[in-house]
This record gives sequence, structure tokens and C-alpha cells, in this order.
Amino acid sequence: MLQRIALSLAVLAFAAAGSAQQTQLLWGDTHLHTSFSPDAYVFGNRTANPDDAYRFAKGLPMVHPYHKARIQLDRPLDFLVVSDHAEMLGVPYKLFGGDPALAATDTGKRWLERMSAGDITSVFQEFMRAVNDNVPIADFGGDISRSIWEESTAITESHNQPGKFTSFVGWEWTSMPDGRNLHRVVFTPASAAAAQKFLPFSNFDSDQPEGLWRWFEQQAAAGNDFISIPHNSNLSDGMMFDEVDSAGRPISADYARTRARWEPIVEVTQIKGDSETRAELSPSDELAGFEIFDYLLKAQPDGALPPAPPPKAGSYARTALLRGLEIESRAGINPYKFGVIGSTDAHTSASSPDEDNFHGKTARDSIPESKFVENGSVPYSRMSASGLAGVWAAANTRDAIFAAFRRKEVYATTGPRIAVRFFGGFGFKPSDARAKDVASVGYAKGVPMGGDLTSAPRGRAPAFLVHVAKDPVGANLDRVQIVKGWLGADGKARERVYDIAWSGDRKPGADGKLPAVGSSVDVATGKFANTIGAAQLAVVWRDPDFDPAQRAFYYVRALQIPTPRHTLYDALALKLGHPADPPAVLQERAYTSAIWYTP
Repeated sequence: MLQRIALSLAVLAFAAAGSAQQTQLLWGDTHLHTSFSPDAYVFGNRTANPDDAYRFAKGLPMVHPYHKARIQLDRPLDFLVVSDHAEMLGVPYKLFGGDPALAATDTGKRWLERMSAGDITSVFQEFMRAVNDNVPIADFGGDISRSIWEESTAITESHNQPGKFTSFVGWEWTSMPDGRNLHRVVFTPASAAAAQKFLPFSNFDSDQPEGLWRWFEQQAAAGNDFISIPHNSNLSDGMMFDEVDSAGRPISADYARTRARWEPIVEVTQIKGDSETRAELSPSDELAGFEIFDYLLKAQPDGALPPAPPPKAGSYARTALLRGLEIESRAGINPYKFGVIGSTDAHTSASSPDEDNFHGKTARDSIPESKFVENGSVPYSRMSASGLAGVWAAANTRDAIFAAFRRKEVYATTGPRIAVRFFGGFGFKPSDARAKDVASVGYAKGVPMGGDLTSAPRGRAPAFLVHVAKDPVGANLDRVQIVKGWLGADGKARERVYDIAWSGDRKPGADGKLPAVGSSVDVATGKFANTIGAAQLAVVWRDPDFDPAQRAFYYVRALQIPTPRHTLYDALALKLGHPADPPAVLQERAYTSAIWYTP
């Protein structure tokens, strides 16, 4: 474990500023699987159910479902969504747990025989084919899922403690046509009693997002509300943020309006890689391409690697935001005006995004010796220890957190608890960055992340108040950047990354690029030192290239100094040399939801 350092006075002051506005920074995970998910169960999570997941998130110890050692978070979460797959929810859990009715079915008998023979892979492949082909397995009907759903939602309700810890009812809708990831995590502020009146909508009900949204509309008539969060757009082969709908028609105003209503947030970073952008899509961004994972979720024969298609604009969040500006100019509404969060997508029941306390994607890759071997698919070393959702909410309750998601006052980190405030307006001045109460100034003079600016005063460009504080027990900060996207006069969207604050006395070179911060990582020991970087960075930045006639968005990207990746710790434990790919050292980061400008 990394040495835990004391809170700096700067971080304490930052936290106080947040509380002065009656908003608080809450940390959570909206994407966690337990033994109730078919794939989690098949790959080794036989014992850790939703109750274990909530207990672990609250900071209680848990027995790991694979290696059986005690594991524990050193810093509890504030909220959690257990999001088990709706497709065949609980089937392996009940079948392999001895359910006689399931064991008597033809599929049940076949799966039991294969599992007894140690043939886990073919069971998983059969499940994947059913989901890929949108064809449910007839032997496993709705009654099984209903009983598990009632059990799961009751557990969720039992862990909800308003003001202290928030548990949300949720699930994952797992559409992936031909292995192309269109998955959504769905969660609701509804109680268990209300949620038990429906079954979670699955890929078998419809494999098109429009079908999911229509179901939301029907449920809204009964008083239910939902947020749908697309994830792993990086694995969608361009389909997640396409220019057409599921029928191949250009995106219409009605489609854009519906999507924007139900999908205000995107999960931009998690265990299966980062979905901000790629160097191929953002060639002028020297820090693009973080934690790349681009294999399709498509089972292959003979343990071959899944295909890795070339990166496409529809697969990444930044290019989606740019595409949204272009669509808005044609359709009148922006379908991709979303905020961002991070979450884990762990299938271990353990939300553990810290590099030095990472418990794996599946139960089986929780031990070091699993990391550097082929697993019949993608090497587990490619998995990332990521991510977290940061939420500025009025209270730690279902309604307050849900409202923060709706207004997009949320952001993503790749694991560290980097605190970020981001406000935009036309009246900020440089001294505001030094205010004792940054939040009060920000709310009084502008809008927070997720907000909108319109009608710039004559001769005034928007200014942005940014305050970033390091993780209190983690690495210092390297720099803070603003990523801008805008719509040119030709109707094409463009992007630019600005370094707006950085540590040390570095100066941009003749090419405008800021020199690297350096590294304090000792790869021989897996240790680093905060001898470089800064504990906090604050600035008011005004757009030097502003055109009041152009639609635009702005978001913050904040980077830590280099730190060890989780695979370096495992390689050292195994007394192995770390492979060249993935890298042994990385720069963790935070991404905020954008602020939009509309003429």
C-alpha cells in the first residue's frame, strides 16, 4: 500500500468552500456487478452478492469471492449502484446453487455438466451468444429473474441511509449487436417497493436504445424516473455516438430530444479502458489515448483475441461532444450534450479503483499470477484500475444525488479522489481564483459544470474559474487543461486543448507545448514521492479565441504526476520484469462535465 499522507491545509480549505454553498463532494460507483450477474458468477464470483457489495462500499471488510482473503476499502464510498445484468439475472447463481427446477432443464443439465468438467469458457460463450444474437434461452424464464430482482432490490433498500450512505436500485441493459458494445447502466431514485412493480428492461425486450427509452416513457406515466448511462463507447465500433439512429436514419430532433432526456450522463472511464479520446482522433493532443482498450466483446473460437477495429469518432466522448454541435446545427437539438462520470464495472462485488488496492475486473484476475497470461480473451493486464464518479450534491440522499446527475454537476476520475470545481461566466476576474470561498464566487457569477452560457455581452469572452485539489492521500497535480470544442463557420466542429495552470516553474516552449512534469516513480520498488507537482491549482482563464457567433463547449482535464500502474505492483510481487505494454507508469486524471456556450 502507498504511504497515506495527511490532508493539506489547501485541501481542507477547498472542502470548506464546497460546504459553504450547501453542496458537498460525494464519491460513488454507479456500475458494479455481483454474483447475481451471469458473467460474474461464471468467472469466479460465486459468493459475493449485493449485500457484500454494499458492505464493502461502506468500508466493511469482505471475503474475496475467489482467493478468499479479507479485502477492505481504506476510504468508504458515499453512494453505490449495484447494476447486475438484466439478461438472465441470477440464472447461474440459482442453477449452480442447486435450484432443482433449473437443474432439470436441458440447458441447465448441459451447463452443470460443463461446469463440473471445468469447462467455464463454453458456458460463458453460450451466454454471450444469446446476448449478442438477442435470443433468450427458453429454459430460463422471467420467474427466476423476478425472484432475484426482488431479493436484490430489498437488499438495496436495507442499505440506504439518507445523509450517510445512498444505495440506488439499478441494473445493466446489455445490448451488443455482433459484439459492438451499446451497454447502458440504468438507475432510479425509486424505492424497492416501487421497483418491484416492474422487471428490469433487458436486451431481450429490445436491443435498440430507442426501445429502452420508450419503456422509460411508459414507466414515467407510473411516476418512475430513470437515468441511462452509456458505457464503454470505446468498444462500440462507432455505434454509441452515431450520426444515425438504429434504423439508419439521420438523427432527428425527436431522437435528439429523447436521448438527451434519458441519457444526460456518459461513463467515460472504467476497467475496460478510457473513452475520452484517442491520438488518432485528436492528433494535436499529446496526452490523448489514456488506458486504451479497444477489443470488441465478441467471443472467439480457440481462445483467439477479439477483433480490435480502428478507432471511430462515434466511439469516444470528445468526438461525440463535437458531433453533437454539428447535429444541433442541423436538427436544432444536441443529442450528445452529456456530462461525464467514471465507475468501475467490476464483477467482483468490490468497488476498488485504486492502483495499489485493485481487486480485478473478474474474480479470477484478482491475483497477480493472472495478470500476465492469456485468459482465452484479452489479457487481464489490459484492465484498468478505474474509475469513480464525483458528484456535487446538496445532500447524500437519492433525490439530491439524482438531481445532481440530471443537471450534470458531476465528473469522472480514473480512480483518485481529485476535487474539481469548474464554473463559467462573463464576470470572473483573476483574483477570484484566490477567493477563500471559491464555490460562493462561482455560483454567484456563473454556472457550474454541466451548465449553459448564452448571449455573450458585447466584447466579452467567457471566463472559467477552475480550482483543483489533489487526492488528500494521493499524488500531486501536474497540470490543469481546458478542452474546447467549437463549430466553425463551415459547419464542422474543431477542438483545441489549452494548458491553463501547472506546477513548478515550467514554461511552454516555442511550439506552445508545456514540458513534462517529470517522474518520481522508482520502478524497482513501486514507490513515488510528491517531490514534484502541486497540492492544488487554481486559475481564472478567459478564452483567447472566442467567437460569440460559434457554438462551443469547454471541459476541464486535470492530471496527476506519474504514479505506478497496478500491474507494476503485481510484477514486483511476482519478481517479474514489467512488459513494455501496457506501461508500468501512468498519469491518472479527472474529466469534468462540460459547460456549453450557445449564441
